[in-house]
Amino acid sequence: MVCTYEEYLKQPKAITFEKMQTIHAEMLAEIGADVEALELYDELMKVATRYAIIRANWLLLSREEKNEQDSGRTSCHNSVITHFNMLARYLKQQGKAAAWRDELGYEEDNPYNRKAIGDFACYLAFVNGINAR
Repeated sequence: MVCTYEEYLKQPKAITFEKMQTIHAEMLAEIGADVEALELYDELMKVATRYAIIRANWLLLSREEKNEQDSGRTSCHNSVITHFNMLARYLKQQGKAAAWRDELGYEEDNPYNRKAIGDFACYLAFVNGINAR
């Protein structure tokens, strides 16, 4: 299967590249030089990268392989969401708005928000990947 960005944009709750850049910039501005926030961001980046690897390989797997790996993917995705929540909660405790977290949405409000959060995790891994040249 050949995938394109344009096909992605047709999906429910797809986030444009430009919107992801904006959300990321807001997040980084609030993190600033706060050592604890930077540690939380580092942990988020680690789990986001693990999740992006799983997701990038997903379309290459057979049905049987997907069945075998689905619980691990779900667990990793849950960890991504938890790490976004931990960072947002910490920033709010520091008096920051963390509006970026609300922009990503919550699974309870719309199940597709879960996918959007996963999309943004893949964006973060992408940014790290292209900066590691």
